[in-house]
Amino acid sequence: MVCFIGRSNVGKSSLIKALFSLAPEVEVRVSKKPGHTKKMNFFKVGKHFTVVDMPGYGYKAPEDFVDMVETYLKERRNLKRTFLLVDSVVGIQKTDNIAIEMCEEFALPYVIVLTKIDKCSKGHLLKQVLQIQKFVNRKTQGCFPQLFPVSAVTFSGIHLLRCFIASVTGNLD
Repeated sequence: MVCFIGRSNVGKSSLIKALFSLAPEVEVRVSKKPGHTKKMNFFKVGKHFTVVDMPGYGYKAPEDFVDMVETYLKERRNLKRTFLLVDSVVGIQKTDNIAIEMCEEFALPYVIVLTKIDKCSKGHLLKQVLQIQKFVNRKTQGCFPQLFPVSAVTFSGIHLLRCFIASVTGNLD
């Protein structure tokens, strides 16, 4: 089991749709309006594993966000990895600290995925990557050291992230 968490409008549902476009049983609805996902959505990927699309935090977050997500993250023993999505245009925001602190407090292995890389210049992206890498190295314990820059629009970085997910879920033979 893996889960995707991030701010409202960071592109969680779009990324899940792009990652599992080859898995017909994973039908993800993507809304134009931020904050549309109000509850956790579970998607079974074949017989192999489950993907969880968490509701977004920040803008239009469900009132019970912290209770719902914290309980899930704390008690889910079969959770192989948490993917924390960060918008590459704006970088890590104060609201992202909610998710980072939960992952750190519960000693969860997590990975930062930079979304929407098609919306910023290469120079800006490089600056964000270096800033976030510095943050990961200095302020986190459980964060995987490699960032995954991706675009759900151009599919850039999708294959590498897909392979990483297959690896952490034990589906690379």
